[in-house]
This record gives sequence, C-alpha cells and structure tokens, in this order.
Amino acid sequence: MGAPLTVQGLSIVAGSSTLVDALSFSVQPGEVLALIGESGSGKTTTALALMGHARHGCRISAGRVQIGDTDVLALDAARQRALRGRTVSYIAQSAAASFNPSRTIMDQVVEPTVIHGLCKRAEAEAKAVQLFRELALPDPETIGARYPHQVSGGQLQRLMAAMALIGDPELVILDEPTTALDVTTQIEVLRAFRRVVRERRATAVYVSHDLAVVAQMADHILVLRNGRMRELNATGQILAAPADEYTKCLLAAARPVTRESGKAANDDPGLLLHVQQLSAGYGPVDAQGRPAKPILENIDLKLHRGQAIGVIGESGSGKTTLARAVAGLLKPSHGSVMFRGRELKPMLQQRDRDELRRIQIVFQMADTALNPSQTIERILARPLEFYKGLRGEPLKRRIRELLDLVKLPHSVAGRLPGGLSGGQKQRVNLARALAADPDLILCDEVTSALDTVVGAAVLDLMAELRRELGVSYLFISHDLHTVRAVCDEIVVMQHGRKLAQVARVDYDRGPNHPYYELLARSVPELRQGWLDDMDRKAAAAP
Repeated sequence: MGAPLTVQGLSIVAGSSTLVDALSFSVQPGEVLALIGESGSGKTTTALALMGHARHGCRISAGRVQIGDTDVLALDAARQRALRGRTVSYIAQSAAASFNPSRTIMDQVVEPTVIHGLCKRAEAEAKAVQLFRELALPDPETIGARYPHQVSGGQLQRLMAAMALIGDPELVILDEPTTALDVTTQIEVLRAFRRVVRERRATAVYVSHDLAVVAQMADHILVLRNGRMRELNATGQILAAPADEYTKCLLAAARPVTRESGKAANDDPGLLLHVQQLSAGYGPVDAQGRPAKPILENIDLKLHRGQAIGVIGESGSGKTTLARAVAGLLKPSHGSVMFRGRELKPMLQQRDRDELRRIQIVFQMADTALNPSQTIERILARPLEFYKGLRGEPLKRRIRELLDLVKLPHSVAGRLPGGLSGGQKQRVNLARALAADPDLILCDEVTSALDTVVGAAVLDLMAELRRELGVSYLFISHDLHTVRAVCDEIVVMQHGRKLAQVARVDYDRGPNHPYYELLARSVPELRQGWLDDMDRKAAAAP
C-alpha cells in the first residue's frame, strides 16, 4: 500500500545553473504520475530528488519532499540511505547495468530485505517467487537460480521491478523502464508493471519521453521543460486538449508522420546494394567456416539508388549484425555483398578508399561514437582530409557547409562532444557520415536514444538530406513507427532470418507476414485504453 507523495517548491542547482525550478505536485496511493519532457528537462533529476539524492555536482537547494509522514529532505544522509529500497524504490532504465553478473538473481532480488532486516532469507525467497508470478516471469520457482546473462532483457527488467517491490515500498519510481526494450517485450513489461502497481495500490512516479507509453500507465502527467513545470493535468485531458504550447509540440512529435522522400525508388532504377545469401556470426569458426555463434542465415536484400529500406525485428534478430557485415566490420561466413555492381571484399581493411567513402555508418549511441577529446571541427575534418584531401580554408568552408546541412550553428565547431545535447551529437554523427559524400548510409537505431521531439527532428533532417543529396539509407530499428515514417520498404527479421519484405503501399493494407502484424500491433497508440483493448482482444482470441 502506497503513501501520499507531496512535493513543494523543489529546486535543484548545479553551480550557478538551475536544473529544477520550484516544482510542486502531489501523488495519491494507487496513482501514477508521469514526468515527461525532452532530454535535459529535469525528469530524472526530479525523480532522484524524491529519494533525497542529487547527482555529483548537483545540490537540492530548496523545497520539501514528503512521503507519508516522512520529510525526506530533513533526514540526515544515513537515514536517507535507510529510506532507499524500503520507503522508496527505484527502477532504472538499464537493468543490465543494475545487476551484478557474478551473483544469482535471487541473491540480488532479496538483498533489500537483508539490508533493511525486514525478514528471514526463506521468507524473502518465498516473497520473491510470488513477485515473479505477479510479474508474469517464466519458471517463477527456479528463475532466481539463474545469473543475469541467462535471462532476456525484458525478463531482467521485470526482475529489477521485483527487487524494487520486495521491500513493500510506499513510493515506486520508474525511470524510462521500457525505453531499451523492443516493442513486443515492452508490451509484456508494461502489462506486468501496471498490474503490480494497481494490485498493490502503490504510489508511482513514471519518468518517460514516450507519450504513447505514458498514456497506458499514468493517471496524471506533469510536463517539464528546462526544469520548470509547463503543465499538470489528468492524462486524458492532456492528450485531448493540451493547454501549453510546448505540450502541443510534444504531442505533435509523438504522432506518426510519413516523411516522403520526394522521389520513388524507380526514378533511378540503378541497383546500389545487393546482399546475396549472407550468413554471419561471432566466435571462432569451424573447418567449414561456420562461426561458433551463428546470427544471420541466408539473407537476400536489394536496395536501389535513392531508396530507404527499413530493417526491423526484436533484439537479437540480427539487424545490427547485417549492418556490420555490409559495412565490413564483420566477416560473413557465407554469401556476398554487391555494391554498385562489384562484389565488396568481406573486411573493411581489404576495401579501397573509394568503397570506404561510399558506405558510411551512423551508430545508435552518439556518446560512444564521438571521440570526447576531439573538437567537433576535428571530428568533421578527419574524413574530409582522408577522403577529399581538403586543407586550409576549403576544409573550414566545407565544415561550415556540413554544419549548415545538419542544422547546427557554426559555433559548435570549437566545442567538445560533452558540451552538446544528445540530438546535437547525433547530428554531428550524421555530418561526419555526409562528409565522405556517401551513396549509402547505414543507420543503426539512430533515434532510439533520443527523446520524441529531438528524434522527430532528426528524422525530418534525414528525409530532407535524402531529397537534396539523393543518399540511400539502410535504416535499422526496433521501432516500427519510425521505420514506416522514413522508409519505402521494410525488411522483417526474426532469429537471423528474413521473414518478409513489405512495400509502403502494403504497410497497413496487408495481408502481411504474421510476425510483421504482431510487431505492428505491439506499438502503443497515443490514446488511453489501448493496452486494455489489447488485453481484451487477447482474452477473446480462440
């Protein structure tokens, strides 16, 4: 049973910057309040403050946080630590980073009961098994004996929820708990979280940038921008009639929009990329050249000049492995990659400079793709020097043109990646790829780490670049809405195999492959009651 949460005048600062500015709200037992807004809006900073915690370099400068009768910010550090995991618990975005790989799942799930002396080990384990059942985990009696790497990402996310709930907390904070999951796994996890919150009448705060997910989970929505409240209202009211212009902007960005390329693939029928019977995997190879862990099996794919093809499937379906094999980062065990009518050498090191220039890759995580010690100018200069031989003023002029292309101010040239937002870093990634003047860009989950507004802007930019430059895309994602928005065709993959290829005209018309239909059904709609409707249809199905 939850306890009321009351927040009054909460302010958080970092040096002279205000991160959260005089925030006030309340949540009642059995209710879920969603905190939404773009990256840097203060969502997670606010959520952590509910536990009395501020990140390194930050400080809670004013305000009051009350959970039931407990004034959290009035407690000393030791009593705040005692509060965490008992009175208030936290479910983070990345379960994989939250578990110790060397200890069994059961050891870690029952740990809060040990730390807080809540019950004996046998009682804690029985309670954990009951939570595993409530969270719809497979083999609830035995799953606790496994190690974190022996369960799927969606299962690990639910196990982290069990760890958070085992101490019967009065407040549960869920911080982007489904963002890293593919759509079919996300719907299972959402169902489990919502059922447990409702049945236990927990008080919950749900942090997210995904309004469609929030619509299924939250009773009320608090919209944040630059640390300030822009709007607070019932979920239905905000979805139907948002009062604030920024909320309207968030809703508009969350609704699927088809971004036309301005040219059809058959305007220039030249075949650019032809993948034939491609197989690949990881680990040592046997005498026949087969890898210890095969991933891709006999993939066929054609992509024409000016075309964008999406590749979708769940985590582990082989999407990224396909991109790595085409790019030459992974040697295929079988098959060939034809590009502009010539067979590409299997490995990057064997390809000539022109082949390297014509195929570029943009990775999912801009943070790890950009050298943190190099300025943006140096990052963009390197491909221009390598592929184009530019120096001096022509080099600087082309860097300015690239920044214009991706709609970044020239002033970012002298900055380090750490001084840019996630969306700006991803635009730099795109600019670096464009510096080579490529024919094909391999896009690996390029918007999945971005919030809705920034992600929509990057998709708009990519569609514009395709119209203006004629660049082709192989667009890899687990987000069907995103792929349908930017691609002419969709390749559907599962367990390393290509199941189907669906043209734009058939996205909704069908009939399509059952797995494509499952993926399409699993993408949350931006309306309340969608998950309830899905559950009713599932219950009524024969």
